[in-house]
Amino acid sequence: MPQSVLSGGPTLPQVRRLVTAIPGPNSLALTARMAKAVAHPVTPTMPVFAAAAGGGVVVDVDGNSLIDFGCGIAVTTVGNAAPGVVEAVQAQVASFTHTAYSITPYEGYIRVAERLADLTPGDFEKRTMLANSGAEAVENAVKIARWYTKRDKIVVFENAFHGRTNLTMAMTHKEMPYKAGFGPFTPDLFRAAMSYPFRDQLSGPEAAERAIAQIEAALDPGTIACLVIEPIQGEGGFVVPAPGFMAALSAWCTAHGVIFIADEIQSGMARTGDMFASTFEGVVPDLVTIAKGVAGGLPLSAVTGRAEIMDAAQPGGLGGTYGGNPVACAAALAVMDMIKSDGLLARARQIGAILTGRLKAFQASDPRIGDVRGRGAMQAIEFVKPGTLDPDPALASAVAKYAHSQGVIMLTCGTYSNVVRLLPPLSISDDLLTEGLDILGQALVA
Repeated sequence: MPQSVLSGGPTLPQVRRLVTAIPGPNSLALTARMAKAVAHPVTPTMPVFAAAAGGGVVVDVDGNSLIDFGCGIAVTTVGNAAPGVVEAVQAQVASFTHTAYSITPYEGYIRVAERLADLTPGDFEKRTMLANSGAEAVENAVKIARWYTKRDKIVVFENAFHGRTNLTMAMTHKEMPYKAGFGPFTPDLFRAAMSYPFRDQLSGPEAAERAIAQIEAALDPGTIACLVIEPIQGEGGFVVPAPGFMAALSAWCTAHGVIFIADEIQSGMARTGDMFASTFEGVVPDLVTIAKGVAGGLPLSAVTGRAEIMDAAQPGGLGGTYGGNPVACAAALAVMDMIKSDGLLARARQIGAILTGRLKAFQASDPRIGDVRGRGAMQAIEFVKPGTLDPDPALASAVAKYAHSQGVIMLTCGTYSNVVRLLPPLSISDDLLTEGLDILGQALVA
């Protein structure tokens, strides 16, 4: 029976197995209860309910074993219930679960900060603050940049997704379903054109020149606190900017005293084959926001960056009741250990090679696949009407739903909702990865 690639390995059989229709009777019963108890705007993607997960599978309440190409939206990178994470969490829970770091601090918080200083790009002195979610990390990064620069304006990009708080909703591009009806939003924000090679056909320097011209036409650079960019866009469609785009923007920020913030919430922590996707572009951000894959499924996020920027605010200006919870810190330390001990950077690159090969083969025979893109275990296909750049969201939705019916968790994304994204855990076996891609091929035919 195929096993996970991680040391220790999961206890769940690493196979796709359907024992009922999807969804099964137990999931249908829970769906009926959900409709009466859970706010309807909280809308799950999958029609099934999880009972267990590990390695590359999720087992639902009816006993169906599904291939996991969603990874809790890039969170369970080292695998769900990874043995090292479970052991670390159990040990910490037995000691204490909470004191509030701002009241009675503990070593775990410091150890996470030390490790992130080593892992993030740049060899300068760094500091870290911990929070709970990606949106909190982004909001704190902007707050820190505003305090340090004594400026107000924020620059973000088309197709960006930065979170669901009021400020991060303003920074997010897509209106439906994330922003509609939830305003008003901050006015101190400008959105520039993102490098989108499939659609704009521009080189990185050309796209950067366009974006900088837009920024300078709309804002005095001396009023801009920060520029926030995803090295690979997440919800916006896994858009990988053309080479040179981020480097040119970083140089412009340095020249104008603007804080360059890399939002690595979805692309960070080994997902792309390096610890952080900024490294592929040779860019060293002033601040990095981190979440999702950092703590193996427990809520933890971070802002890590230049010491002089991070230290600038007044004592007590940063923090939060649950930020850097000791149990989440223990999980994060275990995740960082596993990334090194299990060679997960190399594993992400291996997964990337398998994904790219199969997706490019699909594209060669299917004119509806306009683009294949991504890095490592963060890849996507963009669907268009054949012979055009016109998005085909209906096809993306149909492909994902077919995959769901056959026991593969698969997510869509993109500003036009026409992208299918693949986010397998790095613990997935080659057999499961290949089988999931086979079903994606069947979906394209169906």
